[in-house]
Formats: sequence, structure tokens, C-alpha cells
Amino acid sequence: MDRSAGVTLDKASAENFPVAPFFLPAAWRGDLMAVYGFARLVDDVGDGDLADPAGAARLLGIDERPPGTPGDAPATTPSAQPGPPGPAETAFRLALLDGLERDLDRVFEAALHPGTAEAPRHPLLRPLVPLVDRHGLTPEPFRRLIEANRVDQTTARYATYQDLLGYCTLSADPVGRLVLSIAGVSTPERIELSDAVCTALQVVEHLQDVAEDLACGRIYLPAEDLARFGVTEEDLAAPSADGAVRELIAFEAARARTLLDRGAPLVGTVRGRLRLLLAGFTAGGYAALAAIEDAGYDVLAQQAKPDKRRLAAKAAAIFAKGR
Repeated sequence: MDRSAGVTLDKASAENFPVAPFFLPAAWRGDLMAVYGFARLVDDVGDGDLADPAGAARLLGIDERPPGTPGDAPATTPSAQPGPPGPAETAFRLALLDGLERDLDRVFEAALHPGTAEAPRHPLLRPLVPLVDRHGLTPEPFRRLIEANRVDQTTARYATYQDLLGYCTLSADPVGRLVLSIAGVSTPERIELSDAVCTALQVVEHLQDVAEDLACGRIYLPAEDLARFGVTEEDLAAPSADGAVRELIAFEAARARTLLDRGAPLVGTVRGRLRLLLAGFTAGGYAALAAIEDAGYDVLAQQAKPDKRRLAAKAAAIFAKGR
């Protein structure tokens, strides 16, 4: 695997929850890291955070070069620049996302016709071929993750909470559905609970990243809630949160907690190491919410990160109770 792919996978250690913890069977860990590698790659393309954007473009057969790349020289730094992306950068990201979707088509063709179909070109998509074959996965959840990042190129504000939840059906829920499919326990009831947990985790991440997202020109706090609490975009750009911003973040955190509470019973529907994994995912959300609360809901001064000991204790409690 090339260096840039390794850089992408290394980001797993920074997540709020364990991506492929040691207690899982080796095959499960490999499968989950394959899904994570794809999801992280798609997000990095959408955020302009690739280690080697020009190299990715060459792999995927994209003619466009990252803005500011002279001649045919490959870029060696992320294509993201401070502030919102310009039209050329946005077009480049969209072209890369299109290229990834074509490579995803190669994944499913190679799974259906091994030995004759063209293999995926990107090293982070190649592990998906045996994964798709073993578990009978469909393209839909993968395509939804790509579509979420297309939305990020054209939508920087969300008018209502329902609009934001609609975005989460693309950006977050597919990951949980893939985990259930890999484990062979996908049912309509479990999918509904998983969607609640995954949406909650996405909302929590948005709360942690308010300042970072704003620097990229995006606000994932619904406009109707900004108005309700009298918060302006200028308030979100301040070095620390005032009272109104803190009240807004506390309100959104309570919503995320309600979603987590709704989905947490998913843990009790399974047994063994899968139960522990799902407890870890859910506990990551609760621990991140606790970190935000400990910071006094000031998510502007610094990013609130969950305490690992608190996360482990919460995961043990959720594992024992099944919720």
C-alpha cells in the first residue's frame, strides 16, 4: 500500500471510538479497516485533505490538477487552503469524487467477475473486492458516502434540523449499516437503531468541529437554531464561546444525547465481541458529549476530545446493560 493510503488509515487513531479494536477476530478487523479506509478517503477528498491529491487524480484517471499545482508537477501537500474552497478547487474535488465512484464500480465488477474485470485503481478500494464478495454487500451505502461529500461541495449551511438529519443519512448512517452487514446481523429493527446512533455520532462530531468547519466555510448548526439563540456567524468565529453560543451547543448536545439514547438498545440485540464493538461506538458518542459538557460547551476555544478512561468505563457499562 502506498504512503498516502497509509496516512489515510493512520487517522483511525483520532476517531472518537475504536474503528477496529484488538478484541475482534482478525478477519473482522480487516473488513472494518477496509470500510474505514474507503470512508476516510472519501471524506479526505471532500475536505481537500489528501496527502497527495495529484497522485490520487492520476490513479483515478482525472485530468484536472489541484489549483496552484504548476505544470504536471505532482502535489505533495493537501489541496485544502484556509477558507472556503474556490471554484477550481471545488471542481477538482467533485472530479475526484466522480473518479472514486467509477472505481467503486470496478470494485463490484471485480467481485462479480473475478479474473476478467478491471481491478480497482486506488489501493484503498482494492480491499473492498473480497469484502463485497464475502458479505454480499450492495453499492448503495458506499455511494451514499460519496454523495455526502458531493453535498459538502455545494451546501455549506443547513436551514433546519431536519435538513441536517437528511445529510446524516448520507454521511453517517451507511457506516453503521455496513457494520451490521459485515457481522451478518442486519435486520430492519437493528438498522433503525443503528441509524439513530450513527446520526448522533455525526452531530456530536459537528459540535466538536464547529471552529474547524467554519474555517472551511461550513456551518452544520441549523440556521433556525442560530436564530433561536441569537447566535451569528461572527459569534462562531470568536476565539471563545459567549453565553448564547454555549446555550446553543448545549441544546444541540441534548439532541444528540436523545438520539444516542434512542439507538443505544442496539447493543443489547447482539452478543459477544460484536456487542462490545457496538458498545464502544456508542460510548464514544457519550464520552465526546461529556467532554463538550466539561468544556462548558465552549467548542470554540479548543476541540473537546473524549477521555479514554471515561470512554472505556462507559463502554463497559453499556456492554453490561445492553444499552
